[in-house]
This record gives sequence, C-alpha cells and structure tokens, in this order.
Amino acid sequence: DFTTNFMFRALAANIYGKTDITERHRHRYEMNNRYIEPLEQAGMTISGYSAKQHLVESVEIPNHPWFIAVQFHPEFTSSPRGGHPLFNSFVKAARNYSDNK
Repeated sequence: DFTTNFMFRALAANIYGKTDITERHRHRYEMNNRYIEPLEQAGMTISGYSAKQHLVESVEIPNHPWFIAVQFHPEFTSSPRGGHPLFNSFVKAARNYSDNK
C-alpha cells in the first residue's frame, strides 16, 4: 500500500480544510531530523508529518506568498476538472499575486 496518513498544520491544513489527510506516497528520501530545529529557527515550518512514523512530509515558508513542499504525489489525484487542493491553492495564490502587482 502506497497511501499514508498525514497530520497537517499551518498553510497545508488551511488548504485541505482539515489536519488529517491521506495521500499516495512512495519515496526513498526523508528529512534528517538533525536539520529540523535549525530550519525552524531560520523560519521554515515543518507543517506535515506521517501519522505512523512521524517523518517530515511537508514544509512551508510562512512569510512567502505561497511556499509549500511535499513528499507525496498530488499529481496522482489531480485532473483538469478536479485539481488537487495544493495545485488549486497555488494557482489561486499566483493569480492573486499577479492581480495585486
């Protein structure tokens, strides 16, 4: 099974409208936990963890108009008529930025 439950906070939780989500996930990479504290002190938010292993799954930069990076595959559940919440949010933020330049 390549689906994983995630616990979100910050922008990610706002985008999904909930804090507990399930996404398709398969990779060999994970964040080295030694870097979590220095990254957070520098302003990055660790916004999502896998529910079972408590591995970092998403990061955000709060003072950026829209910066969120994820380990899972939102493209697998997106379509032209039903965009993934992350893609929809990114396009909305880009339009907002363009309209307010």
